[in-house]
Amino acid sequence: MTTAKDIMHPGAQWIPAHETLDRAAQLMRELNVGALPVSDADERMCGIITDRDIVVECVAAGHDPGKVTCEQLCHGTPRWVESSADISEVLNEMEGHQIRRLPVIENKRLVGMISEADIARHLDEGQIAEFVERIYAGS
Repeated sequence: MTTAKDIMHPGAQWIPAHETLDRAAQLMRELNVGALPVSDADERMCGIITDRDIVVECVAAGHDPGKVTCEQLCHGTPRWVESSADISEVLNEMEGHQIRRLPVIENKRLVGMISEADIARHLDEGQIAEFVERIYAGS
């Protein structure tokens, strides 16, 4: 059985909710990633911030990324999977919520992230086509 831990990109890192978007962008550059899980003071996930969020919802809207916090840009209910989740659970979560990145949690701690690229490396062509169709349906 292939699990979330088998396909995830290990070493994901939180950004605290009180940090500014310019710090989030710097951390994304340092880590070479396009998304960061956002944590509250208790290191519990309260959302995800993406490079696109920073550009579209902050910079393009005329806001100063040095003054807007990650918490201010987090929307909706955070989604994640346990590291032991079967790949079918991962697919259901990503497809069901039309999300492209999924944090992986183990013992209530962030251990990795799963992206579309991680999924693509573990599915056959037909499964990839079905996954892409479901993720992008209505986008």
